[in-house]
Amino acid sequence: MTDTGLDRERPRPTLARGVRRALLLVALFIVELVLLALAYQFLARIECQATDAETLCRGLRSLVARALSVFAVGALLLWARPGLASRFARMAARHPSPGQWTALHFGGVALLLVPLFLAAGEDMAPQFGTLAPFWGAGALAAALGGILWLAPPEVWRRAAGADARLAIAALACALILPDLTDLILPLWWHWPQLTSVTFHAIAGLLRTIGAPVYEDAAGYIIGVGDFYVHIAQQCSGIEGLALVTGFTLLYGALFRQQIRVPHYWLVVLPLGLLLSWALNVLRIAVLIVIGDLVSPQLAVNGFHSYAGWLFFTLLALGLMWFVHATPWLHRSPADRPPAPPLRQDWDAARILPFVAFMLVSTMAAAFFFHPELGYPLKAVVMAVVLAAFWPAYRTREWRPSAAAIVAGLAVGVFWVLAAPADNMEAFVLSQLLTGLGSTALTIWIICRVIGTVALVPLIEELLFRGYILTRLDRGGIGWRVAALLVSSALFGLLHGRWWDAALAGLVFGLLALWRGRLSDAVWAHVAANAVVAGVALVHGDWALI
Repeated sequence: MTDTGLDRERPRPTLARGVRRALLLVALFIVELVLLALAYQFLARIECQATDAETLCRGLRSLVARALSVFAVGALLLWARPGLASRFARMAARHPSPGQWTALHFGGVALLLVPLFLAAGEDMAPQFGTLAPFWGAGALAAALGGILWLAPPEVWRRAAGADARLAIAALACALILPDLTDLILPLWWHWPQLTSVTFHAIAGLLRTIGAPVYEDAAGYIIGVGDFYVHIAQQCSGIEGLALVTGFTLLYGALFRQQIRVPHYWLVVLPLGLLLSWALNVLRIAVLIVIGDLVSPQLAVNGFHSYAGWLFFTLLALGLMWFVHATPWLHRSPADRPPAPPLRQDWDAARILPFVAFMLVSTMAAAFFFHPELGYPLKAVVMAVVLAAFWPAYRTREWRPSAAAIVAGLAVGVFWVLAAPADNMEAFVLSQLLTGLGSTALTIWIICRVIGTVALVPLIEELLFRGYILTRLDRGGIGWRVAALLVSSALFGLLHGRWWDAALAGLVFGLLALWRGRLSDAVWAHVAANAVVAGVALVHGDWALI
């Protein structure tokens, strides 16, 4: 008799065969991805702004970046869960996929190429509505066919096992990582110093190779020969810093039982940010050299479009290797506590709600005309995630104190009084809210108030004071001051009014350290946001929050 069970061991085929097959297929998919990207860069012309569906166009153009992100996070996940990788490889080798999935994959790739033949050498923007179905159907077929070519559905389900939820969450994060970068880009307007430093570093690097550099520091224009570039939002390096930060957070969450947490955050994150910025400087310098010596079209349409994501992928994999190759960053087996259930894990309960908050904020920015219109979705997600970690929170002390409430009220009054008088953002948001129906507006206001007063304070304090502050505070006045300044600065960067938010974070941090109670910081934050929400409700100025 022949046993067809997925979980039963057989002497053949071997695990090595399954690993080799999976690696070969993934390599094939990456090659296809690169070739498709190059084909559309050099054989097609399309400007999303000139189409009737700019959002859809940009979404389709982001598929390459999303695929690269999925490959990087997928590699991280398999590294973090070797049991998952070995189960998958073993089962996939014993149960190869039927040929129709291979045909579906290549059929999808063929559909992606059809627009190149239908509009060869022409501007595709006027024909976007006709060509979009080929791109959409092709991308779906190529992705689905590729996934099921690697292994049939039953293998994916059985191999995932207890890691299924983790795998789905990690890959979902990877899919929306490009949207996170778009959300972060407006920080360029609040942090021009980074763009300035990037500009001068590029100029210095070009001068070291003897290139005759043209510089316009006021306009952030730099070039060599007849080729010039403008160091704008996308070139400032903020995008790369956001990607590396997100990847490092995900890595830390997956490997939280193996790494020495203080060492990891104090070494790996700063190192990743520094290398990300340096690679961005190198990328732009190489772009300028290619544009001057080889081809402006190759520089702008080829290298510029995908080098950033390629460098990010290499950096992410390099950071993974560095952590695993550095024993100083690892806990010894005797130091590793048994992993509690995820819902009772205090580290996860402090970090993951903020990650979910940022991810849903990214989704709101990507799918709503104005990010704040998606606030009901954000409120629901925040409430669900906090409820999921209730077993970890219920064991903590949460009673309010009079001092925390008074300090929070003072912070709220300061925030209102320091608000800019002329706020175009408030006008735009009020006009959009006016267009909502009465029921929809009522729901939005209720969600906005609950989120602002109850959900956001808890989520932000869990991370910034509950996790970052306590991790950095290693005893002694020096460490305590450093912990306060770093956690407050990071908290400030999360808000448009950087200095005001950093000062508020400093107050919340002092309260948390005063009696060693996170609840004091939470209740102060609640009181501050209650003041701001009350003023916003009275005046209809929701941009104040």
